[in-house]
Amino acid sequence: MLQEMRVRNYSPRTITTYISLVAAMARHFGKSPDLISSTELKDYLFKKVAQDQLSPSAINQIISAFRILQVDVLGSDWDPVKIRRPKVPKTLPVVFSKEEVTAILASLKNRKHYCLVALTYAAGLRLNEVVNLKPADLDSSRMQIRISSGKGNKDRYTLLPAGLLDQLRAYFRSYRPKTYLFEGMIPGQPYSCRSAQEVLKKALKSTGISKDASFHTLRHSFATHLMEQGTSVRIIQDLLGHRSLKTTSVYLHVCKFEPSQIKSPLDTL
Repeated sequence: MLQEMRVRNYSPRTITTYISLVAAMARHFGKSPDLISSTELKDYLFKKVAQDQLSPSAINQIISAFRILQVDVLGSDWDPVKIRRPKVPKTLPVVFSKEEVTAILASLKNRKHYCLVALTYAAGLRLNEVVNLKPADLDSSRMQIRISSGKGNKDRYTLLPAGLLDQLRAYFRSYRPKTYLFEGMIPGQPYSCRSAQEVLKKALKSTGISKDASFHTLRHSFATHLMEQGTSVRIIQDLLGHRSLKTTSVYLHVCKFEPSQIKSPLDTL
């Protein structure tokens, strides 16, 4: 199963998750996972929902892991359609206002912390993407950032904001990172996701922002603010690295548009 997922270029995180899910099923039934039947899987999922109160997303992950084992690895005629996947509730993303982003950045006195948070928002990065950036990924001549092996192992380019360039250069001269743009206490090792989350958590507390926000909220805010500025959904999709336009379109529901700024198509004839 491990080899199959590597051949299919699954991300290390997905591989680890799926292997652990299949291993958990094997421990539960006390037998090799290839001997687990569809009926047993259904019973297992029912218990997981009833006892552990697993979310629909978590249940779908278990089904996907089992499908890879049965269909892709064992080559069985197992039909995943027979097991109905639970619907994942559609929730709108939490978004910072521009004023809140300004307040968050103003509260960050540490230059590394400022650049870390500012770059995440300004380029619409995922947390694991920003902590794994290397100095060579930033192209100041083209004002672009290259994201290598993002979600789904997709490479893409996003914005390198001109307004942050001087701060980034000053940070680099001061900290002299060895391998990664943002490093922790050990030279050559990337800044940990947990430390980055703690930086934002403290900033939210100091600014009095009580939203149920995470580091990913910075990325949501980037997309929403671009959309409010009139940027094409297709362009935002490319900048975010979304496979589906439907994923990007969710930001339309959280955009704040002023009616006075919207023109009727008749007025443009």
